[in-house]
Amino acid sequence: MDHLPDLNAIQERFDELGYVVDEELATILFLMLRLGKPLLLEGNPGVGKTEVANVLAASLNTELIRLQCYEGLDVHSAVYEWNYQKQLLSIKIQENSSRTESEKEHHIFGEEFLLKRPLLQSITGAKPPVLLIDEIDRADEEFEAFLLELLSAFQISIPELGTIRASSRPMVILTSNRTRELSDALKRRCLYHWVNFPDLDKEIQIVQKHLPGIEQALAQNLVRIVQHLRNKKLDKTPGIAETLDWARGLEALGYQTLEKEGVEKSLGCLLKSANDIERVKTEGIENLLATIENG
Repeated sequence: MDHLPDLNAIQERFDELGYVVDEELATILFLMLRLGKPLLLEGNPGVGKTEVANVLAASLNTELIRLQCYEGLDVHSAVYEWNYQKQLLSIKIQENSSRTESEKEHHIFGEEFLLKRPLLQSITGAKPPVLLIDEIDRADEEFEAFLLELLSAFQISIPELGTIRASSRPMVILTSNRTRELSDALKRRCLYHWVNFPDLDKEIQIVQKHLPGIEQALAQNLVRIVQHLRNKKLDKTPGIAETLDWARGLEALGYQTLEKEGVEKSLGCLLKSANDIERVKTEGIENLLATIENG
């Protein structure tokens, strides 16, 4: 894409939009754009996979179309369905028309009666959008198999209308938390990148990017604690969004340094499980703060 002609342009534009992108991710994004292939991003929840698609769409000044996957997702929710009420009204109006039954049927299955869902929207617009197929691992294997036609040929087959080919190819990003293994057929159609949690320095940089006025010591110390907690077996491992929520919460409470009272008051910004909060309190906030000195 002309908007992002090289790796430097990708890194600079993402940085402007608040996403700290490393060279490996910038490279695979560049290849996705240059080769016109879908990109599969896998990684733990909270590492910023979904945000990649949001920032890419903003970088290219184009629409983001999102399909949130879930168990039981079917073609009618993801691709298209017919406007039955409008069809019934049309049938009623045509009762006394001179059209044959075949002509009437052909009419009510025309595009004016078609309700486009995310996948069909993504290939029928005037300008190529970014299509985010989020958490594909939550969908079942049958739906995953249905995606293969779109991912390989950028077309969708609708029984009543035939094959609809992309008027402009979407830039497709799929994300997976790897709750199940995806099929080899799907992976073959995509480029691939594993997204890790950021290291200490990168996560501090992320916090400072989103909260430019934060005290440096506060940013450094809260990130050290977050990274320490990620090594524990928690119900809900805190992601980057939780790190930022916690930083904003501490600032909103007026804390410029990390103190026991501030941590106790703001744990709900960082930990999203009653068991995890209770565990941290039981082990002692003082012990948690000690990891700053030991780290």
